[in-house]
Amino acid sequence: MAIDGKWDLTFKTPMGEQKASLEVTTSGATMSGTMSSQRGSQQISGKVEGGSFSWSNEIQGPMGAMTLSWAGEEQGDEIAGKVQFGSFGSGEFKGVRAQ
Repeated sequence: MAIDGKWDLTFKTPMGEQKASLEVTTSGATMSGTMSSQRGSQQISGKVEGGSFSWSNEIQGPMGAMTLSWAGEEQGDEIAGKVQFGSFGSGEFKGVRAQ
C-alpha cells in the first residue's frame, strides 16, 4: 500500500500543535509500525482499506493514560485525517512523506 514508509506528522491538540514521526508497513489489511514524538516511541497496529487507514495508541499524559484514535486517508505523498484524544476532544492531523 502507498502508506508504507516514513511520515512527518503535525497534529493539533487541546494543548497546541504537536509533531511526530510515523513509520508504517502494511500486510494485507493490517498496518504496523512505530510512532515517535516528544513522549517517546510506541508500536502501533491498525488497519488499512484502499486509501483509508486507522490505528489507536495509548500515551501517558499529565492526567494519566489516554487512548488516541487516528483515522485518515493517504493521497500520494500526503496523509490527513482526525485524531480523537480520549475524552478530551479531537483534532486534525497532516503528514508528508519523510525525505
